[in-house]
Amino acid sequence: MLPWFRSGQIPLYLAPMAGVTDSVFRRLCKEQGADVVVTEFVSADGILHRNQRTREMIAFRPEERPVGVQLFGADPEKMAEAAKAVVDWVQPDFIDLNFGCPVNKVVARHGGSALLRDCPLLEKVASRVVQALDPVPVTAKIRLGWDASSINAVQTARILEGTGIHALAVHGRTKEQGYSGSADWDEIARVAEAVAIPVIGNGDLRTVEEVSARLAQTKVRGVMFGRAVMTNPWLFRQIKSFLKSTDLVPGPSLAERWEHVLRHCRLAVQENGSEHFVISSLRSRLMAYSKGMPDGRSVREAFQRVAAIDEIERIAARHLEEQSNREAALMTV
Repeated sequence: MLPWFRSGQIPLYLAPMAGVTDSVFRRLCKEQGADVVVTEFVSADGILHRNQRTREMIAFRPEERPVGVQLFGADPEKMAEAAKAVVDWVQPDFIDLNFGCPVNKVVARHGGSALLRDCPLLEKVASRVVQALDPVPVTAKIRLGWDASSINAVQTARILEGTGIHALAVHGRTKEQGYSGSADWDEIARVAEAVAIPVIGNGDLRTVEEVSARLAQTKVRGVMFGRAVMTNPWLFRQIKSFLKSTDLVPGPSLAERWEHVLRHCRLAVQENGSEHFVISSLRSRLMAYSKGMPDGRSVREAFQRVAAIDEIERIAARHLEEQSNREAALMTV
């Protein structure tokens, strides 16, 4: 069994998200209480071609451990070879197999959730990777099925358990849903009942109360957070505190939010080079952070053209002053 399940604690996972879960963000989430992190997904072909960008995406620092590298692909031999190469290069704590990505460019290559429609091939891929990596642990992530008429998560979970997969993350939506609609935690609960390996529940976990309810209603052994922590990475520390003592830790102050945003930007520039390029590429991330702020719409408008840290510093100073003045005015009424 993976060591972070042995203590009886509920590990908090940071979900792999393309363009989001780079090393900087993973470390920031670790600081907030994430227990296990997973890299952005990379293709087996990219690994085998020794693609430099792919190698950068799987790099991590010691403080990120335990960390997994997520691979996608549909050729059992290539997936096994790529997984061994990753282990040789960076020695992750586990390899995670992506059988859930709904993005069309991945599915068109018969990767990600496409394999939910081809369980014999899914089984071959998982079996071959598990055999090739032993004793390095292999985990997997799936969705409920291809669409509402072909829900097969329980069947898929049993197949993967039979291949020797060590743990399974289940996103409570189908491929066709993408990220729309609601996650079906009843189906996640059925998967957790059907297999002996740890099941990690994923989907629509945005608050301490939601996590508490899902843990009470299901036998999941861990929980995974994706889009919610793009806006609110402090959710990790709130949930960790609640699980330890049922204490509800307050969310961050506006000043703390801005401090985090600026630290994220500074670390990204420090580690990735050109400030203009890095900050421009972070705009969508900044937009996500602003969703938790008062008057977030005006902040998002200001973020649309930022390309330098000093611009973000000015936006932060102005926003903090405006909110302080607003609070002072309310106190005098």
